Amino acid sequence: MLNVAVKAARAAGALINRAALDVEAVRVSAKQTNDFVTEVDHAAEAAIIETLLTAYPGHGILAEESGSEHGAKDSEFVWIIDPLDGTTNFIHGFPFYCVSIALAVRGKVEQAVVYDPTRNDIYSASKGRGAYVNDRRIRVGKRARLQECLISTGFPYRPGDKLKPYLNMLGEVMSQCAGVRRPGAAALDLAYVAAGHSDGFFETGLQPWDVAAGSLLVTEAGGLIGNYTGEADFIEHGECVAGNPRIYGQLVATLGKYSKFAGAGDKAMVRQASQDSRTEASADESTDGSEKMTSAVSEKPTLKAKRIKPPVARDTSMPDAPF
Repeated sequence: MLNVAVKAARAAGALINRAALDVEAVRVSAKQTNDFVTEVDHAAEAAIIETLLTAYPGHGILAEESGSEHGAKDSEFVWIIDPLDGTTNFIHGFPFYCVSIALAVRGKVEQAVVYDPTRNDIYSASKGRGAYVNDRRIRVGKRARLQECLISTGFPYRPGDKLKPYLNMLGEVMSQCAGVRRPGAAALDLAYVAAGHSDGFFETGLQPWDVAAGSLLVTEAGGLIGNYTGEADFIEHGECVAGNPRIYGQLVATLGKYSKFAGAGDKAMVRQASQDSRTEASADESTDGSEKMTSAVSEKPTLKAKRIKPPVARDTSMPDAPF
């Protein structure tokens, strides 16, 4: 099954790489504001589904663009597919995007492939057999202190996304770690955590096809993944945090209160912090405004009558100055 998934991912990657040679010619449409889909997404998804269903016609499909339209509807085996994670990066020629394919058996992910076509790297994992990039075994990073870590994330970009709480959350993480990155493809972000290239990852607003394959890579590489409160059954929750066991614990301690599954006390604390920040911002704006007004009043020019003396006639008998 893993070999078939790799074959499907490479077929999709070939289409993506061919289109990347002339990305400006690719037709792009918007599913909603800042959420794009291209003809390459559709073609790559069709190639993946054809490869998988040719090998396993009785399996189900859950794909980003076509949903559950293809495959068996009641199978215990369901392929979870994101044909091009990082579409916005792709249409701008920014080389950070991937193909993500996972197989869930009775709701548990057992096979995973994340393919980076720009670098020709295959990240793969089978339940209980470890995680690999190409033929090399990978492990999560060994850093134990958050202040030494590089953390990746994803910013809200859809209408209705709650930006204020996210900025508060981002501010807390940034103040505790060595650096934060926002590459723009969650599946590849998780593969990088599994390979130790980054030490942790968090994001809200994610779909199952964004995280299914990456979640198995992380756990098979020795890491932990869950929602912001640390629950392991997170794929349908829309929020994700991952890292090696120590960093994961520190991120959960920071992010837990921002979870939609957090307790009432934690949620109240977040609301109060958000309200306090808004109050401070409005006070600052008010102060700045009054200062500007005072400055404007004090600097307002006044018009005064002034007698202008007539020019003095020049004495032509005197020689001109030598300068």
